Amino acid sequence: MAPGAKPAGCCHGRVALVTGAGRGIGRGHALELARQGARVVVNDLGVALDGAPAQSSEAEEVVAEILAAGGMAVTDTNDASDIEGATRMVERARTEFGGIDIVVNNAGVLRDAALVNMSPDDWDTVVRVHLRSTFAVTKSAATGWRAESKAGRPVDGRVINTTSGAGLYGNVGQVNYAAAKAGIVGFTLTAALELSRYGVTVNAVAPGGRTRMTEHVFAGMLGEAADFDAFDPANVAPLVTWLASPESADITGRVFEAWGGRIAVVDGWRVGPTKEVARRWEPDEVGPVLRELLADAAPVASLLESG
Repeated sequence: MAPGAKPAGCCHGRVALVTGAGRGIGRGHALELARQGARVVVNDLGVALDGAPAQSSEAEEVVAEILAAGGMAVTDTNDASDIEGATRMVERARTEFGGIDIVVNNAGVLRDAALVNMSPDDWDTVVRVHLRSTFAVTKSAATGWRAESKAGRPVDGRVINTTSGAGLYGNVGQVNYAAAKAGIVGFTLTAALELSRYGVTVNAVAPGGRTRMTEHVFAGMLGEAADFDAFDPANVAPLVTWLASPESADITGRVFEAWGGRIAVVDGWRVGPTKEVARRWEPDEVGPVLRELLADAAPVASLLESG
């Protein structure tokens, strides 16, 4: 390396698409990917927290910040949950930067309500923005990666999906959000199996931080050290950026938690205590056996325990 030259960065030369990148956690992803050498498509509709019509141009501000730092980025305002919009944003990456290597699915909204008070629109909107967008954007990118692989060209693709503690452990008042985020975990596990043959890894991250979606939880809270805000959403970006790099090629189908200075592997469903007989169970036998097995099983994890 020449004297005074800067290291290339772990994503140097790669092309990334980040949805929901105008604010909060997605903004942190876009900025860090660019700092590590990636060319970034910054996708954001600029909508309100509940998905109301566009209000501002946060994506343009993120792009301006990347360009001012010497990076390369473009904005995209397509709807990530629309398959045609998802296709357009992937094509924008290819047109602007010659290809796509990384997809970070981060678009999201909230419509919190107790189950008995939740409207069908509250349910449909949240599932569409979180889960359908993850499907639409990943499908659009994966179609191209498969074509490249079948043509004999090497692929080193990455998909990083955004799940949540609510999806992993449940959370009162968020049955729509929790269902969508749990669905993203199932999507991640299956897509990892399907896309590995094409040179693509798929992982998920449950992030924590002070954003529009969580500011009521973290209001006024700072990290333990005066110079470190543990709830800064940008703290999640290093893990996502490394997962987007060539170094992570052997890691797929995994779920992680990240906030502050904490990174954790989330263990998924595993078979616990078991009892088996060589015949069909009688219903009146099930209760005592099930209680015995539950007594030996690990307790159900909670959202508070995960933090």
